[in-house]
Amino acid sequence: LMPDSSQVQPAAFNCEGGLVLNRSTFLMQAGEALELENFEPDIEGGYRRINGHRKYINQIVPQTSSSSEKILMVANFANKVLAARGEKIFSSASTELAVAIASSTSMTGSGTISVDSVAGFSSSGTIQINDEKFTYTSVTSTTNPQTFNGVTRQVSSTGAGNHLGNDVVSQNWTEIDSSRTSATKYNFERYNFDGNDKIIFVDGVNAPVIFNSSLSATDISSSQVGSGKITFLGADIASTTTMTGSGTITVDSTAGFIDPDSGTQSIVINSEIFTYTGLSSTTFTGVTRATGGTTAAAHKIADSVFDLFPPAVTGAKIVVAYKEHMFYAGMSNTPQEIVFSLPFDEDNFSVALGAGSINVDDTIVALKVFRDSLFIFCENRIFKLTGTSQADFTMTAVTRNIGCVNGDTVREFAGDLIFLGPDGLRTVAATARIGDTELGTITRNVQSIFDENIKDATLFESVVIADKTQYRIFFTKDGQSDGLTRGIACVRRADNFEFSEIRGIKPSATDTLVIQGDVVVLHGDFSGYIHRQESGNTFDGVAILARYRSPDLSFGDTGIRKHMQRVIINYKPESAIDADLLLRYDNESSDSVRPAAYPLDSSKVAAQFGTATFSTSSSAAQFVFGGPSQPLVRQSVEGSGFSVILRVNDGGETAPYSLKGFQLEYQVGARR
Repeated sequence: LMPDSSQVQPAAFNCEGGLVLNRSTFLMQAGEALELENFEPDIEGGYRRINGHRKYINQIVPQTSSSSEKILMVANFANKVLAARGEKIFSSASTELAVAIASSTSMTGSGTISVDSVAGFSSSGTIQINDEKFTYTSVTSTTNPQTFNGVTRQVSSTGAGNHLGNDVVSQNWTEIDSSRTSATKYNFERYNFDGNDKIIFVDGVNAPVIFNSSLSATDISSSQVGSGKITFLGADIASTTTMTGSGTITVDSTAGFIDPDSGTQSIVINSEIFTYTGLSSTTFTGVTRATGGTTAAAHKIADSVFDLFPPAVTGAKIVVAYKEHMFYAGMSNTPQEIVFSLPFDEDNFSVALGAGSINVDDTIVALKVFRDSLFIFCENRIFKLTGTSQADFTMTAVTRNIGCVNGDTVREFAGDLIFLGPDGLRTVAATARIGDTELGTITRNVQSIFDENIKDATLFESVVIADKTQYRIFFTKDGQSDGLTRGIACVRRADNFEFSEIRGIKPSATDTLVIQGDVVVLHGDFSGYIHRQESGNTFDGVAILARYRSPDLSFGDTGIRKHMQRVIINYKPESAIDADLLLRYDNESSDSVRPAAYPLDSSKVAAQFGTATFSTSSSAAQFVFGGPSQPLVRQSVEGSGFSVILRVNDGGETAPYSLKGFQLEYQVGARR
């Protein structure tokens, strides 16, 4: 019997697998995507249109000398937002309106503004909501919602506006450090060594600076500077040997130790400190012993001779806390060296007391603590440091064949370390075998995007969105607009990594911090503003243009024509949708029929108590109690071809939604 070709044939698939650019479209799985721009693989299944970003601080960060100065650092700390621009560091605070404010509401000195929190705000001052500025004379933190009191609106010649619930409320920037001359991009570490929260910044040029929770600044001292070198005694020293300025100590080699032009340098043998005024290839000369309150003792051939202090950490580009020591790297004069402080004292570098330095044989680009180790990423190698102190720190090579392109791409993600290698994103994953490490490339599916961007990107940024198990990397190029700036979203789903492309976000600095369960992802831009990602439905007022394209679907036989009847769309809307469904045939051939776009319909979406927005008869989206939360929309369609593709084009100014899957219904036609 011949099959009845008049019967409608169904073909259904889930949206899963992410963006795939390294396989023939006919070999791709139906749920994979050939285009997936400004959609993200959803950990709940499907492809979700991404959230936007909006200003987290309404006020621009003040410039030092030019409006072209980009944000060099943004960090959440002690309920404040810290930012660096030009040669200065500033602080501000941010919250959201709890109660809307109408433009007609009078506030002339006794007004009240209700917000989610006043934490981080000064007891009086100036705040801004959208473009309007307000002054206040006090705050109340014991009520719900919390309040700014004694409010006067329309200050500084700003006009009264309508402000909605959840609009951002932010404080004017306050300068907290003005001596960051010629600073480059910052690196920072939040830590607590002594029961007090602190944050330390390095900028590649100046001395590291520490802020406590009161935002009092302390520069790391650069007065105690040595070479950090070690050698070994070449002759015994008796405890009775007198050295009072003219002594000599013989060693294997003085290579690398500082030869003081004037003054003295210090070395330590066992627990005794010596000063010296000169050196030869194998001797320290002009030696005075038992300095620094130490006691003369006997020392034997082959005892270790340490420089008392490591090299200067001024100009460090990298800083991280590990095993209660602070580690510094990236100094321009010693790019292959790591300097670590005493335990619990980030500003003490006495080798005799437990500080020191470690050298590797490649330029260091990043330090990252992962589980119980410190990973050292270099341009061409990766090392791992273990141990707890100067006495037992041990360095091993993870790989001597692969390095990290940029240190700002190294993040802890989905139980691994992820970083940008020369061939794309890689992971450094600790396996079940203790001490074993494996390296793996994960971006083969989107390798072409990395190949296009690694070679000429001038800046790389990355963030982790923990509640989505998502890593984002952004490629910035000189002279390229925000709208053309590309990035990749990487999502861990089950045992696989899935990818999509981001277009329209151009960060110059980033920070991610989980605050009481809320994942706060910030980025600074090239115009002087701080934004919060995963907030709003636009890119700070610019539409999010999103695109999905399926593979070419032949339903197992490219030689038979399919007459399309219907497409059933399963999706999960979060509000009204502004998107179109398009069908194209025969690899989008211009000779094939090209039906008009079919609008996606968000009617009769389930309302859920406590989460859904209530609708009226005129609302764009009708939330119906008892309706489906993931509706199946049956769309009659036109056209035929030997293969068919689905496209979804999003207009970009409505709330996100997730494409879950499709069923295509068709009748079998003739074989060509």
